[in-house]
Amino acid sequence: MTFNFVGKRRIWFTISGALLALAVGALLFNVFVRGHVMNFGIDFTGGTMVTLRFPAMVSVADVRETLEKHGLGKSIIQRSGKQDIYIRTEEIESGLRAKIVDELKEKYGDVELLEADTIGPVIGKELRTQALWALFVASLGIILYVSFRFEFKYAVAALLALYHDAIITTGIIALLWRDIEIQFIAAILTIMGYSINDSIVIFDRIRENIKKLGGKKMKLSEIINISIAETMARSINTVLTTVIIVIAVLFFGGETLKDFALTLLIGFVVGAYSSIFVASPIIAVWESRK
Repeated sequence: MTFNFVGKRRIWFTISGALLALAVGALLFNVFVRGHVMNFGIDFTGGTMVTLRFPAMVSVADVRETLEKHGLGKSIIQRSGKQDIYIRTEEIESGLRAKIVDELKEKYGDVELLEADTIGPVIGKELRTQALWALFVASLGIILYVSFRFEFKYAVAALLALYHDAIITTGIIALLWRDIEIQFIAAILTIMGYSINDSIVIFDRIRENIKKLGGKKMKLSEIINISIAETMARSINTVLTTVIIVIAVLFFGGETLKDFALTLLIGFVVGAYSSIFVASPIIAVWESRK
């Protein structure tokens, strides 16, 4: 006996509604309590990027200790090779930058300033605009592709599921107050690509079963239940293998990859849920209302 996925849709929609409410609540909380909707990083707010070459290998913790003396302890510090250190911090004046380099020279010897760039808030604003355009173009492409390959109702269901994934993932990241860099946009687009792929696999099976089982006078909801059950093992195996890799990156990757991996982890789990319990039931609801 096939599990009644569509018949339990009120439960799935209630869970999704609660998660969406949590996401929106987290964004509003940040606005009224923290002053910003999300913890935007240097890529969006502007800042200073510095590359230093040390005479010998130094630890990231030692460099951070020097920056903390000047209130820059939250800077992103990344090793680039054995002797080079890459620093991303809030915008600082050239005088303070030179003072930090001098302190590092006193501590470690001949420290060479290889590169120093400043990103202004105007560039950060342009990045936010480009990010929104990227999401818009991706959404439009998905609507056109799914409508052409299936039907418009499938495109609507897929897009609603994708926005469901993106909003919940964004809300959880906002609630955790993680840094938002340009990698976050890349992660959201990756999640959308993963989720739409999973949904299309189920949609394809629904279309096949409509042709195969439609002559037996079966309801669409029954066909959807059978289709989900037939693709369930594939969906679970795919998300598990993907999540294992992302968890490995989260725990063993570099510091700059942690927020990216965390976003992917949340999004992949939510995307696997929405493909099964949100996108397909929406098609059944659309058909029943029609």
